[in-house]
Amino acid sequence: MNKTVCVITGGGSGMGLAAAKEMSKDKIIVLTGRTVKSWKTP
Repeated sequence: MNKTVCVITGGGSGMGLAAAKEMSKDKIIVLTGRTVKSWKTP
């Protein structure tokens, strides 16, 4: 099974995070960001 890979830069907040949330679940999503603090879940 082939899956599409989507790389999102700035995925910790803002437009990058919003884009990641909107991606379909059948894709492999790779998020990157520069601030560790924004990656912590509540």
